[in-house]
Amino acid sequence: MDTGRGTGTGATGAGTGAGGAPTLEDVARAAGVSRATVSRVVNGVRNVDPAIQQAVRQAVAATGYVANRAARSLVTRRSGTVALVVSGAGSGSAGVRDEFAARVFEDPFFARVVSGVVRALRPLGVHPVLMFADTGEDRAEVLAYLAQGSADGALLVTTHPRDPLPGMLAAAALPAVLFARPAAGVPLDHVDLRHREGGALAARHLLALGRGRLAAIGGPADVPASRERLAGFREAAEGRDRVVRVAEGDFTLDGGERAMSCLLAERPDLDGVFAANDLMAQGACLVLREHGRRIPEDVAVVGFDDSGAAAACRPRLTTVRQPVEDMAAEMVRLLLDRVAGTAAPEPASVLFAPALVIRDSA
Repeated sequence: MDTGRGTGTGATGAGTGAGGAPTLEDVARAAGVSRATVSRVVNGVRNVDPAIQQAVRQAVAATGYVANRAARSLVTRRSGTVALVVSGAGSGSAGVRDEFAARVFEDPFFARVVSGVVRALRPLGVHPVLMFADTGEDRAEVLAYLAQGSADGALLVTTHPRDPLPGMLAAAALPAVLFARPAAGVPLDHVDLRHREGGALAARHLLALGRGRLAAIGGPADVPASRERLAGFREAAEGRDRVVRVAEGDFTLDGGERAMSCLLAERPDLDGVFAANDLMAQGACLVLREHGRRIPEDVAVVGFDDSGAAAACRPRLTTVRQPVEDMAAEMVRLLLDRVAGTAAPEPASVLFAPALVIRDSA
C-alpha cells in the first residue's frame, strides 16, 4: 500500500500521522478551513469555492501533506489516476509504435500539454499515466485499462483526424476529454482554440508592417486546426489583388524547410511568411537565412503556438499564442467533473482565444 507521507488513513481517515507526517488537521489549520473541507478538496469534489480550493492546495504544498491513495480509493471508488493518452490512427508494428512515440516527444506541443496536466493534477493528489495508442492493439489496451478502473478517465490528445479512439471511448461511455474538436457525432467533452481567429491575427500583423507579398506554410490539409489557421490567414490577407502563396508542411522543422524552399522558388520577392506552427516557422527561418534573406528586414515571419521553438529560434519568433497549459488544465477540470458526476449530460465545449506575441521576427 502506497502511504507516502500522509496519514494512516489518508484523505478520509483520522488526522494523526505516524512519525510526524502531515495530517488533514495540519492542512486545515494552515488553510484556515475545516478538516471536512480539506477532505473534499483532496478527494477531488468539485463543488468547493475556487478561492477555498486554492487556499487548501497552497496549504497542502506548504505542509507537504500526501494523501493515502489506497485508503482514499476504498471510500471514493476511484483509482486516483487519469490516463493521458496520445493517439493516432496507425495500425502497424511495434517499430511503428516506437516511431510514433519518438515523434511525440520531439514536438514541444506535447511537452506543454503534459506540463499543464501535471500542474493541474498535482494539488489534487491525482496522478497521470502516459499511454500511447497508435495501433488497434494499443487502443484495445487503453479501453481495457479504463474499463477495469485502473484510471478514472482519459485526457486524450489525438494526432490524426481519422483516429478511431475518441469514438470508441464515447461508445463505451468511458469518461474522456479531448484536446481539439471531435469528429461529427462523437459526444465527448473537449477544449479547442479559435484557430481561424489566430490565423487572422498573423495576417493583420504582417499587413500592419507594410508587407504585401505574403506566403503561408500550412500544416497537413487533413488536420482541421491546420485548415482553420490557414483559412483565417487567407481571409484576412487576401484582397486588392493580393494572393497568398501557400505550401503544405507537416508541422515539423524539416517540413517547414521544404515548404519555404518551394515558396522562394515560386516567389523570390516575398516579404512576409506565416507558418501554421512554430517548428515550421523555425525551419522557414533557416532556409531564408541560407538564401541571404534578413529577418525581419527582408522577410517578416510569424509562427503559431508560442512553443519552446519560438524562443529557441533566431531571431526569436513573433507567434500566435495557443494557451496549451491552460487548455490542458481545463481538460483536467472537465474530466474530474465528469468522473464526479457533476458535469452536465451534454458534452462540454470550451474554446480559448489566441493572442499575438510580438518578438523579433516580425
